[in-house]
Amino acid sequence: MIPTEPATVEAHPRHTIRPLLTDTLTQALDGPKGRRSELRFILQVGWQFLKGLRTLHFVGPCITVFGSARFREGHPYYELARQVGRAIHELGFTVMTGGGPGVMEAANRGAYEAGGRSVGCNIRLPFEQQPNPYLHTRVTIDFFFVRKVLLLKYSYAFVVLPGGWGTMDELFETLTLVQTGVIQRFPVVLMGRDYYQPLLAYMQDMIRAGTISEKDLQYVCLTDDVAEAQQHIQTFVQQYYKIIRRRKPLWWLLERV
Repeated sequence: MIPTEPATVEAHPRHTIRPLLTDTLTQALDGPKGRRSELRFILQVGWQFLKGLRTLHFVGPCITVFGSARFREGHPYYELARQVGRAIHELGFTVMTGGGPGVMEAANRGAYEAGGRSVGCNIRLPFEQQPNPYLHTRVTIDFFFVRKVLLLKYSYAFVVLPGGWGTMDELFETLTLVQTGVIQRFPVVLMGRDYYQPLLAYMQDMIRAGTISEKDLQYVCLTDDVAEAQQHIQTFVQQYYKIIRRRKPLWWLLERV
């Protein structure tokens, strides 16, 4: 059999490429479309933001917990996240998570069982992301970038437990925003020393290479100790923030606490 050359696509400014199979979750990123379709996408994004802002406006101040959806009750990281949720409540904050199972469920559960406030900002996915039962308030978002804005907007610190691609995405986007000054004095706690020590060592290599600076990591704390995590967060929050009275919900706008 004579090997054939791989197929090539000739680029042309008036041509576009479409995937053969797609769904509503991927259509936003599969290239340019018709004007009506693009307008529909803009309106969908606007509606997602409006829904999220209305639902979450009165839930804070929050601390957001990230981590894998794959750890179940009885796993050490699940139990650690449960302790973290309780500790965040003890600091006087609402626990916010992505609203799903695993670490998210455990952190919500820790706050819920301690009598604290528990919030979830869920994402619509075909797997792994059903809302957990320990949420006082929840909103489901269709787009990851909208969800990430909401998880950051209402939070004054992040606690990051072991996780996969999604957790790493949230962690590095947050560190990028700190580095570029978009958010300032934002404490990040990495819980799980054995899991995150190699990553932190690689970040030190980045410092030596000159791609990041020492100050880029000044707000990052690596620990297994929940009390140390509490102290790290409290140090920055007490030093740089003050409590102000929030306006009451307006009944005629159907707002609720």
